[in-house]
Amino acid sequence: MHAETTYPGVVKTGAFSYPDGTKYFGDWNVKGEKHGMGRIKLPDCTRYHGTFLNNLCSGLGVMTFPDGAKYEGELMQGWFHGYGVFWRADGTKYEGEFRGGRIWGLGLVTFSDGTHGFPRHEGYFQDCRLLKRKPCIEMVQRAQKVALMARVQAQYDTENAL
Repeated sequence: MHAETTYPGVVKTGAFSYPDGTKYFGDWNVKGEKHGMGRIKLPDCTRYHGTFLNNLCSGLGVMTFPDGAKYEGELMQGWFHGYGVFWRADGTKYEGEFRGGRIWGLGLVTFSDGTHGFPRHEGYFQDCRLLKRKPCIEMVQRAQKVALMARVQAQYDTENAL
């Protein structure tokens, strides 16, 4: 099993349905926690496909929401944290850094019409607000790369599921 070599601590793979309607399929650790690669569907139809660490979404993952919004990128302890790409349901996209579940750091906003606004919505964001405009193409490229890695990992796991 690839999970055992990739994610130390994985002892089994299986599915579980919780009383609230949450469904999980993936790897588990010895404590019975979600740990390694997995897929979860919450009662509100939010879905996550990616890595778990001690029961929390941590590492690379893809999260889709009932309204059509989507996140691809890094997570830590259940929060968007690191580099990633977030699409709102209306098609607006943010590519860049996240901290504690918030847009925080360098990044770029692309509106649903494909423009970046005037003046351009690129630079340093804090708590989802653009504070300082500056070019940050390297951060955007890193966010795109991490999002692609999360997407590929999720696809690979789906294709190679037992």
